[in-house]
Amino acid sequence: MRAHVLVAEDDAMQAELIRRSLLSEGHTVTVVHDGAAALDAARRLRPDLVVLDLMLPVLDGFDVCRTLRGDGGTPVLMLTARTAEDDVLRGLDLGADDYMTKPYSPRELLARIRTVLRRSGHGAPGERVVRAGGISVDPARHEVRRDGEPVDCTPAEFAILLAMAAEPDRVFSRRQLLACTRGIDRASTERAVDVHIMNLRRKIEDDPRSPRRLLTVFGVGYKLSAARG
Repeated sequence: MRAHVLVAEDDAMQAELIRRSLLSEGHTVTVVHDGAAALDAARRLRPDLVVLDLMLPVLDGFDVCRTLRGDGGTPVLMLTARTAEDDVLRGLDLGADDYMTKPYSPRELLARIRTVLRRSGHGAPGERVVRAGGISVDPARHEVRRDGEPVDCTPAEFAILLAMAAEPDRVFSRRQLLACTRGIDRASTERAVDVHIMNLRRKIEDDPRSPRRLLTVFGVGYKLSAARG
């Protein structure tokens, strides 16, 4: 699972630690130290993943993430010293696929990077296409279609939709869906799943305010209906 990773981190020591960790796993690494340079490198180099510190000079990580999402679907893993839930949810709402709070261990960071890369299509090929309710999810091509039309999803959204489409009408708890996207159960961040569900509804529902495909089961979680919306 070798990839080209862009690291945007203004702390030189942290950036070097991340760079060495990624190189040890065979990845190609580009390091920049401010938000403007991150955007320039992302557009020129088209990396497979951006590791993005929130507290960057020139442009902060929120602005960088917002612009990257407007440009395309490059996966983003945010790094932040902020632990407030509102900051985390704001980053996820802008399209970040995962986040880590500082301080963190290099081993955990690498594990998170592997998960995001796998969810974005760097996993094993040949997995079957799953279909439910007019939605098809192709893991090998990392494609989602709604009634035959392509749908642009972030890797985290893709992971949630893949799990739900594989078992239509099954009710998934927030914790189960969080495990799909990150491989780690962390109850304090289960609200992040609500953000991903809201974003998916904007993309696959005729009326996100009155969903017919991606349904809420109150007090339990969410399910993808097997019936066509």
